[in-house]
Amino acid sequence: MKIGLDLFLENEFRHFKKMRIGLVTNMTGVNERLVPAIDLFHEHPEINLTALYGPEHGIRGDAKEGESVESSIDPYTGVPVFSLYGSSKKPSKEMLDHVDVIVFDLQDIGARYYTFIYTMAYMMEACAEYGKQFVVLDRPNPISGTEVEGNLVEDGFRSFVGLYPIPNRHGMTVGEIALLYKHEFGINCDLTVVKMDGWERHMYYDQTGMFWVPPSPNTTGLDMGLLYPGTCLVEGTNLSEGRGTTRPFEYIGAPFIDGYRLARNINERNIPGVLVRPTSFKPFYQKFKDQVCEGIQLHIADRSAVHSLKTGLTVLETIAEMYPKQFQFIQHREKYFFDLLAGTNRLRTIILEGKINEFLQACEEQLERFNEQAKPYLLYK
Repeated sequence: MKIGLDLFLENEFRHFKKMRIGLVTNMTGVNERLVPAIDLFHEHPEINLTALYGPEHGIRGDAKEGESVESSIDPYTGVPVFSLYGSSKKPSKEMLDHVDVIVFDLQDIGARYYTFIYTMAYMMEACAEYGKQFVVLDRPNPISGTEVEGNLVEDGFRSFVGLYPIPNRHGMTVGEIALLYKHEFGINCDLTVVKMDGWERHMYYDQTGMFWVPPSPNTTGLDMGLLYPGTCLVEGTNLSEGRGTTRPFEYIGAPFIDGYRLARNINERNIPGVLVRPTSFKPFYQKFKDQVCEGIQLHIADRSAVHSLKTGLTVLETIAEMYPKQFQFIQHREKYFFDLLAGTNRLRTIILEGKINEFLQACEEQLERFNEQAKPYLLYK
């Protein structure tokens, strides 16, 4: 299999010779030998790399979630690095004065809440405004491109964790999403997508033969990635989603939970493809720092059967039922952060009323519309 980076360096770069190139990337922008795209571009005799742009967590991945990143000079290449997760998430005209072409090479994880796809959207908008070309070097969707789950973000609940009406598990690659942005959401930039060669929609990342490089500090592996479209919603509650442990988004708990009772109750609900066990953990940062939490660890028994969103919602519904006085949703700037993740303000009530199956059934019509909308832009059949 060859990713977009490989094919760009083999031939596609010739279309951009003598142009000043800016690269949106981080530590995931590597080839099959784990050589960074930054080095490959900087050392290439016919590529003029003049600027770097870093998303959330920075180009080296050493910033925590939500932490503002400053612009800087890359110490290894001497190339200026412009932060796309600092005072502004959309690049200014001055930030693009150094370039003629922007090349995007970031590994997405397949969930709506992951900010890299909105960094791409804002960069596409800026390229359209300031007359720059935009090139996406495509990479696999690590949790496959066949399954699509969830609801579409409603007007009034758009944010940097849900900027466009796409589902929780979107089933697309970044190249396909870029085409969707251009043709359906009106970001009319000069767009080129360098397709992969050899990737098929049914493939999970461990079937690609490539090394997994975590795109952010808490993306620990494929199981975490598969659960994330559902368990990321835990962030909007007063439960720990496992940040500050070795198993973020697989551990869920709180000091007020009895892990044995919770595990038993959840296993009795027979979540497809998933088993849970009781566990205890002590986060070293984030919620409940240095406090012992009891809860569960989610284990994937059959990934072909997993419905990520159903899994996360079942856990939340079970905890809300067991601990009605302790369980809470967190408010964020006069809104519930949960609503921004969920893309709607209805899901909170649905969880508290124990009606998640009705919600999931209602999502099916939205998913049908999204699948029809996305179909023309699917590059891998």
